[in-house]
Amino acid sequence: MIIDIYTHIAPKTFLDRMVTLAPKLGNIVNRLLAVKPLSDLDLRFKAMDTVPDYRQLVSLPNPSLEEIGPADTGLELARIANDEMADLCRKYPDRFVGFAAALHLGDVEGSIREADRAIEKLGAKGVLIYNHVAGLPLDDKRFRPFFDAMAKHDRPIWLHPTRTAGAMPDYASEDKSRYEMWWCFGWPYDTSVAMTRLVFDGLFDRHPDIKIITHHCGGMIPFFDGRVGPGLEVLGARTSDEDYSRVLPSLKKPHMDYFKQFYGDTAMFGATLGVKCGLEFFGPEKIVFATDSPLGPIRKTFDGIDSMELDAATKKQIFYGNAARLLRL
Repeated sequence: MIIDIYTHIAPKTFLDRMVTLAPKLGNIVNRLLAVKPLSDLDLRFKAMDTVPDYRQLVSLPNPSLEEIGPADTGLELARIANDEMADLCRKYPDRFVGFAAALHLGDVEGSIREADRAIEKLGAKGVLIYNHVAGLPLDDKRFRPFFDAMAKHDRPIWLHPTRTAGAMPDYASEDKSRYEMWWCFGWPYDTSVAMTRLVFDGLFDRHPDIKIITHHCGGMIPFFDGRVGPGLEVLGARTSDEDYSRVLPSLKKPHMDYFKQFYGDTAMFGATLGVKCGLEFFGPEKIVFATDSPLGPIRKTFDGIDSMELDAATKKQIFYGNAARLLRL
């Protein structure tokens, strides 16, 4: 079996309710509907059939629920999406191995309750969160109870980037990022920043066994291991207006060790060079097969990994074994 651990789906009931609760989001709904396999199961299954014995783990697509509306609206949408994704998994067990529950971390306690419900009653394999919560970093102290709760569940967290063109321009003279650089380069950067902030906040010291799956093979971290490792060993030397001298000494291990505790996925649009880099950085036990379907290609990604000069045991880990262990299959 091939398990694709990072794919996206937009259930119809969820989209219909989004229009009702937040009518100004009609354009977002239309964009999601334009990617037809997000909501059209026939088209989705046709694409899935291009790889034999292939199954998906599903989660909501961008935008994050925090970007869609306030917490009460977002948590209602999360409940609707989680109910519908659970129903799809029950109805099509030969297609879907499970789902990552949707949350709105604008309400931390409400999100913990929804995570409890989704995991304990609906069978969610874990939860999906984003690299920021309406502009708040994940290492903000208000989110610690959420990570505490997920550590108790011992279920994985899918970490997904989110940024729009207007969020951060490429140049100070412009008001937005152009040529979709906010997506191409911005998302891997944002993933890397979120990972680093969690490491420096001591997340893995508090919860050594917490499991976080990073999209696009850990963003920039594997490629920039020298800058992240030795480069940040002198943390604070480049900064005069803040004192960072206690950050690294507060950690129980060298900071680079913690980055290797994340998981990286293969959702690289069929490219193999980045996967090779991620594989060497994280190790074969921390790389999981993912395509970002239907926003990324299934067959091309599979063929890319299959063409790599890897032994059979490593390929089995990537295509099935690591995901099966994470998802408790």
